[in-house]
Amino acid sequence: MSLFEEQELYIYNSLSKNKEKFKPIHKGAIGMYVCGPTVYSNVHMGNCRTFLSFDLVFRYLSHLGYKVRYVRNITDAGHLENDGESGDDPILKKARIEKLEPMEVVQKYTVDFHTIMAKFNALPPSIEPTATGHIIEQINIVKKIIFEGYGYEKNGSVYFDVKKFNEDHTYGKLSGRNLEDMITNTRELAAQSEKKNPQDFALWKKAEPQHIMRWPSPWSEGFPGWHLECTAMSTKYLGNQFDIHGGGMDLKFPHHECEIAQAEATNNQTPVNYWMHANMLTLNGKKMAKSTGNNILPNELFSGDNAILSKAFSPTVAKFFMYQAQYRSILDFSDEALVASEKGYNRLMDAYRSIDNISVSDKTSFNITNWRQSCYDAMNDDFNSPILIAQLFEAAKFINGLNENTETISEKDLKTLKQTMSDFIFDVMGLADTVSESNNDENKLTGAISLLIELRDKARANKDFATSDQIRDKLLEAGIQLKDGKEGTTFSLN
Repeated sequence: MSLFEEQELYIYNSLSKNKEKFKPIHKGAIGMYVCGPTVYSNVHMGNCRTFLSFDLVFRYLSHLGYKVRYVRNITDAGHLENDGESGDDPILKKARIEKLEPMEVVQKYTVDFHTIMAKFNALPPSIEPTATGHIIEQINIVKKIIFEGYGYEKNGSVYFDVKKFNEDHTYGKLSGRNLEDMITNTRELAAQSEKKNPQDFALWKKAEPQHIMRWPSPWSEGFPGWHLECTAMSTKYLGNQFDIHGGGMDLKFPHHECEIAQAEATNNQTPVNYWMHANMLTLNGKKMAKSTGNNILPNELFSGDNAILSKAFSPTVAKFFMYQAQYRSILDFSDEALVASEKGYNRLMDAYRSIDNISVSDKTSFNITNWRQSCYDAMNDDFNSPILIAQLFEAAKFINGLNENTETISEKDLKTLKQTMSDFIFDVMGLADTVSESNNDENKLTGAISLLIELRDKARANKDFATSDQIRDKLLEAGIQLKDGKEGTTFSLN
């Protein structure tokens, strides 16, 4: 029997505003789509929290034995703000600033995103499609929306007719917004607006002469609207109806609301069974924003090269800190909180590392079976990572008691304890053992230097003193001093 058949998972569904028992469309298989980054700048910590929240979801579902197809897009087609009514294309804007081609900007920041996610030990998605790689699919959806009577063309651009759609469907059901209220509270746009109504959103925009990123379409040379790409890519890889759609809370309206409308307009069925939204990250009690300087990038956090925190923090400590709040809660990033989290992480890992030194007894003074299930209960309650961490600390307290001989454990229970700790620390949360990593790095360094010492000894034996001296001097420049003695050559780090 698979783990998912033993456990009852409940997910908070943003659409119903309730926790619901999770029932996948296909037994044992899950389709999950998460809105990925728009790659025009370095990924910031708020973005990271969203992606790490869904890394936790992906990992736990996989741990339960589900076959998960996890799709997360890359937005590499520049879009105008406010559906083209105003604003600038962020990718083109950055291309002008950095004097690069738009796709150079895309490549640069896609690599940065992948690098940061790897440092956080986040698993890559099953499929990572790009918006520019699915222009044909987006054009076909626009054609179908027009055919169904919910889209209209004006001067080479195509818009979604929200009022017409609302006659047959419900626009605003995800965000809880009422269309009539939206109409009443919306200011009149300039007279030259091409839209029938202010609430209508762009499906395709005709490109102005200065707009570099453009593609041919039946309506004009232009580019797709912001909301279209996720509908195209999610349905292509997961079908017209799939299990989970995730993203940041800020995407609920208008992005996800428009995704629902587009999907229902083309397929006449709700596209997603469970909508999940991760909440925002604040810094020292205030919203993160580059404009105010109240902002920190992941590499600034890892290196300590910032004016906000007292020291550097490892990616795994930052990840552990973020999991100490449930993904739907606002989380405040501060130096004090990170320091406390680092101490907690170290206590937990010290306990885990000491398991192999524990002596077994004929009985156990702690109910391992109940404790193990409490870990699953925490994650089954809408991926409640802070409750899971609390349960892991309960185990750490018991392990410390075992080391002090105030508690006892049987051989079978010790094996279950270690396996469960490993499952939830490494497989589910995806944390890394930084001490083991450090020791591994030291072993690699020792091996590399030993090889260089061996090469230097051979050079000296062959009277190739130029090579011998070069190896010694280059190592010294790198802070590694060789010491020749009767027992051979040793080294020290300066």
